[in-house]
Amino acid sequence: MYNQKIAAIFYEIANMLVLDKGVDRKFEVLAYRKAAQTIESLQEDIFDLYKKYGIKGLMELPGIGKSTAAAIEEYIETGKMAKYEKLKKLYPIDFLSLTKIQGLGAKSVFRLYQELGIKNVADLKEAVGKHKISQLDGFGEKSEDDIAKGIAQFESSKGRMLLGTALPEAEAIVKQLRDSGLVENAVIGGSTRRMKETVGDIDILVTTEKSKPVTDLFTRLSGVERIIATGPTKTTVLLGIGITCDMRVVESKSFGAALQYFTGNKDHNVRLREIAIKNGCKLNEYGLFDKRGKSIAGKTEEEIYEKLGMDPMPPEMRENRGEIDLAIAHKLPDLVELEDIRGDFHVHTDHSDGANTLEEMAEAAKKLGRSYIGISDHSKNERIANGMDDKKFAVHLDQIERFQEKVSGIKILKGAEIDILKDGSLDLGNKIMDRMDYTLASIHTNLSMSREEMTKRIITAFETGYVSVWAHPTDRIINERPSINVDLDKVFESAKENNIVMEIDALPDRLDLNDENIFKARKYGLKFSIDTDSHSTSNFELLRYGVGMARRGWLTKNDVVNTMSYDQVMKYFKK
Repeated sequence: MYNQKIAAIFYEIANMLVLDKGVDRKFEVLAYRKAAQTIESLQEDIFDLYKKYGIKGLMELPGIGKSTAAAIEEYIETGKMAKYEKLKKLYPIDFLSLTKIQGLGAKSVFRLYQELGIKNVADLKEAVGKHKISQLDGFGEKSEDDIAKGIAQFESSKGRMLLGTALPEAEAIVKQLRDSGLVENAVIGGSTRRMKETVGDIDILVTTEKSKPVTDLFTRLSGVERIIATGPTKTTVLLGIGITCDMRVVESKSFGAALQYFTGNKDHNVRLREIAIKNGCKLNEYGLFDKRGKSIAGKTEEEIYEKLGMDPMPPEMRENRGEIDLAIAHKLPDLVELEDIRGDFHVHTDHSDGANTLEEMAEAAKKLGRSYIGISDHSKNERIANGMDDKKFAVHLDQIERFQEKVSGIKILKGAEIDILKDGSLDLGNKIMDRMDYTLASIHTNLSMSREEMTKRIITAFETGYVSVWAHPTDRIINERPSINVDLDKVFESAKENNIVMEIDALPDRLDLNDENIFKARKYGLKFSIDTDSHSTSNFELLRYGVGMARRGWLTKNDVVNTMSYDQVMKYFKK
């Protein structure tokens, strides 16, 4: 897929345009960033969209204007982007990687290049090791220490790719295999199928009578960059997105056993094999065999689990966290489904940092079958996101009310994403919050506070009585920024006392709360909302990642507030 490559280039262009002192590039920078956000969240390859609908089709995407559409066309047709090539000559810096280091923006990265010649993460690491950064005015020892921690975080994430990048690529490969007519089955396996937040590689299983033609097709697929190994049953390629993909050819009689085995996880599979042994059987990727070596199950996953005396379980649960005991006792939870979600509380418009209007966001949500959405633009503390003060919010809420009077088929909740300030106070006044149907509260600044200070800050905000939902609670950015240091047990206790909903932010680089913290929050009897944090209409499609995380945390429909009807939600928040 071209999506990630083009999005990365657009982010780099935006970072370099920030440095142009001769002209005010604010709107151009914003245009490239919004275009990048749209492209990286697309679940369909932008190459296919361009080939189907041309440059006009590109311009129909949210946040894609004439110049960015032309740049996309240029890259698809030539493999290059003239504007990008020109800027890279001026700024030969790896902005994409360096700006992922916590505390470094485009301007500080450029300053490090000017004063220390730092072009990439390796250069930065060397400079930190020699304590060169702490000697620069405006940085100091603490900044250098924070950068060192950021480098460690960046390096620890190498080799792991966001699910939101890997899954669409895997689905595109499976589609091409199925459309070829050469395979009977083609299914995604591994951690991608378990909806794990990051994946190390992609596994695809196929059944076919034409192994050689399928292998030849697989190695020639559009996303393949290099062939690593080929064989009659396993072929490995490196994909253009920077991850390897294994295709395994298995026999139909063993397809279920292989799918179960290659879905994992390892601990889950070890426990299953132990149970098989206790039952006098042997379980492997070829099937379940009795003590005489006769196959007694293998065609489907369901029959494997049933023969071992348990109910089949969703892939997301297979982590050996107690799911096998529940399956044996026939007490598996009925996990929440994507179709259960009726609304979305975390939606931004162009009133703050969104790419689309209120009307466009509502129409897009309605087309996807949502019954309601909550508009939650940023409060004033988020200056970079064009956050609004009380007066601007008053006008904004008036507009929402007028729009609701004329729109049909979808309800609009009046809300806001309000910053929790350093002292725990909220970033808007009580009078304007009283006009809202609900509020999201979140942390965007002062992220390095001590555990005690951060915990007190959040609990203080909860106790104001004006917080409905705690948004992207730990504030992590996967592979870029660690979670805030907070005592979640104390915060969850406070959330329970104050009837505050825990958000599962569906953006693939957030997925926050993650599955482990969902497990912890469930113990306190808390409710959850699965929201997209949409900044464009295309972001609504990302809901499935939040649902996947909720399922990994064993949530049911009853655990999730936005499975309720509009009337039920309004009644719930009024409490």
